Amino acid sequence: MNWNTSIRQVHRWLSIAFTATVIANFIALARGTPPAWVTYSPLLPLALLLLTGLYLFVLPYASRRRSAGATGRTLHQARD
Repeated sequence: MNWNTSIRQVHRWLSIAFTATVIANFIALARGTPPAWVTYSPLLPLALLLLTGLYLFVLPYASRRRSAGATGRTLHQARD
């Protein structure tokens, strides 16, 4: 398993963890005023989702630039 596949898998599991913490937050809010740690619990998975999501977003552009550089073409020429 390579690095990109691992990041993609971590991103998927983080999305499950984020969804679970948001659901738990809504349940806690329905029961009354929740403790602060319950309210802020979705922030860690959300921050990690941001980092892995940005990596996955940039990945195709970086591989295009890397392949264009290997052949000696510019990025603009690689798109045409």
